[in-house]
Amino acid sequence: MPKPIRCILLIDDDPDDNFLHRMVIEESGLCEEVRVAENGPEAIAYLTHVESPYYLRPDLIFLDINMPGMNGFEFLEEYETLPPEQKNGRVLLMLTTSLNPADKNKASQFSTVGGYHAKPLTQAMLTQIIHQYFQ
Repeated sequence: MPKPIRCILLIDDDPDDNFLHRMVIEESGLCEEVRVAENGPEAIAYLTHVESPYYLRPDLIFLDINMPGMNGFEFLEEYETLPPEQKNGRVLLMLTTSLNPADKNKASQFSTVGGYHAKPLTQAMLTQIIHQYFQ
């Protein structure tokens, strides 16, 4: 039986969070591949180099807010300028430690953001996201 998600992209500068989230995703059996971008510019580069042999189009993106250089909101500003074919059919969710209501409100201002979730990613959260967006 095919998995509901072919590829998830984690955009987060914290290696411990990336390790934990990759493990949760892989153990779920709901996704074929997990890719990681450790910052916004790396994620934009990955998403725009679709001809690269490494490229696998993410169905789901988890984006952290607090990252050095280009934070999650700056990434979103850049992401929203991408051509529609590079964004359509993709779910982008904030996955962050920020409990600041202003951050949640700001995230909701972006048309490409489908939801806001508190770290860490759990099996229950991932299952709920899969049911909500992919089934």
